[in-house]
Amino acid sequence: MKKPNFIQRLLHRFFMLKPVTAFFAARTHIMDGFILRLTKGRHSLSEILGWNIVQVVTTGARTGAKHTSILVAVMDGEKIALIGSNFGRQHNPGWYYNLKKHPRCEVWLNGVPRSYCARETEGGEREVYWRKAVALYAGYQKYEQRAAHRRIPVMLLEPANNCQD
Repeated sequence: MKKPNFIQRLLHRFFMLKPVTAFFAARTHIMDGFILRLTKGRHSLSEILGWNIVQVVTTGARTGAKHTSILVAVMDGEKIALIGSNFGRQHNPGWYYNLKKHPRCEVWLNGVPRSYCARETEGGEREVYWRKAVALYAGYQKYEQRAAHRRIPVMLLEPANNCQD
């Protein structure tokens, strides 16, 4: 995992500000989605910040419909950790509930799709991935403070060889 450089850390500090987070929370996925479509899934605007961006295709927990979420990924070899911070908002993100109900998902990384199986991390494993996420983006600590009423989930995606739905 590559640590953010000086300029990226400055940009991170800017994005951690509550009004900036509030503004971009509703818009980042739109901007990233546009760039991802333009580059056939190989690049996103958020790459400037030093983040790995993935498109995760989940099955809706209530509807059964397919949903695509553009998320920051914490890479660990073939495993991918996703942080359910939802920008520090009151509720967990929808993709979290989708993965809890239907753990099999598809992940697009650098324009290439792969099948994964998701599970929620707990205890020491969660702490390891949480620390990796905070090293990538210190804003997760701010989101944790803003969402103090809930524990931010950390989902781990592993290649879907033995996925149990």
